[in-house]
Amino acid sequence: MSMLLSDFDYDLPGERIAQTPVEPRNASRLMVLDPVAKTIGHRHFYDLKEYLEPGDTLIFNDTRVMPARLIGHRDQTGGKVEVLLLRRIDADHWETLVKPGKKAQVGNVINFSDELSCTVVAHTDFGGRIVEFNYEGIFEEILDRLGETPLPPYIHEKLEDSERYQTVYNREQGSAAAPTAGLHFTKEQMQELKDMGVNLGFVTLHVGLGTFRPVNVEHIEEHAMHKEFYQINAETVQLVMDTKRAGHRVIAVGTTSIRTLESAATARNEIAAKSDWTGIFIYPGYDFKIVDAIITNFHLPKSTLIMLISAFAGRKYILDCYKTAVEEKYRFFSFGDAMFIQRPQPQAERDAELAELEATHAQS
Repeated sequence: MSMLLSDFDYDLPGERIAQTPVEPRNASRLMVLDPVAKTIGHRHFYDLKEYLEPGDTLIFNDTRVMPARLIGHRDQTGGKVEVLLLRRIDADHWETLVKPGKKAQVGNVINFSDELSCTVVAHTDFGGRIVEFNYEGIFEEILDRLGETPLPPYIHEKLEDSERYQTVYNREQGSAAAPTAGLHFTKEQMQELKDMGVNLGFVTLHVGLGTFRPVNVEHIEEHAMHKEFYQINAETVQLVMDTKRAGHRVIAVGTTSIRTLESAATARNEIAAKSDWTGIFIYPGYDFKIVDAIITNFHLPKSTLIMLISAFAGRKYILDCYKTAVEEKYRFFSFGDAMFIQRPQPQAERDAELAELEATHAQS
């Protein structure tokens, strides 16, 4: 079975990329998808409750975005360098992305202030750098003062309130990017859902390098995902298992929650408490074991995220929905609108679609 990167492309006018968040958070639009009936509904995020039932469980990723963007200058030349923190290796060593990378070779020193600098100590497999920080005092406090919240490169407007790129339920600092499907929820909406009998559960996945890496292979199954740390505790596992046994839906809020739940799955409808690193790559052909419905944003063309959503709802149907979203002037990406995929495409349809795609590629 072979799928091509071009199978997940679509046309997106630049003006459809959201530059600023809407207020309030849940005033964003909501496209409601049913991959079985092949219907598309147009609502707002505050209407979500109409599509949920008591006993359903929403699973949120409670990671918090670090002030991970540091601006410094090379010790040798004074040239400007941007360092994006991705993953802490130990107390003083971090995996990072450095721009311009050619100016950050092993042994180079980058100064951020009188109290903070770093030395490049190694290259990584994915074009990043391992750096060792040198500082006086407590690193986290210095980072809070000097670091900036990193925004995706397609956002060009200044964000007035950095908390707007955080979910209202964030708890565990460690991400280089936000789990953006969760940005639509307000505390009041979460309480409203809880009051109507919807369960709220939490997992953690710290978003890392995979978010920034484009797929650059023609055959997508050759793409290697970067590993990210996740954890799911016994309380959330019990909630998921109780929901499944009662015949209700486990609804993942965002692709990071999907990847966490599916990484912790031990069998269909079975899951275990874990703390681990995942490099799971979900694309059409994947057999979902835990997730019954999905809340997600609209994703970049040719990205691993649109592949993941296509695996759940069907590639043709998702691309049709994206075409409709462009025509209906939905807002795309991190600060954009959301979709609620109520249930998966039937397995027989998914298998038939894959077979048809394979036959098409074989003829070309």
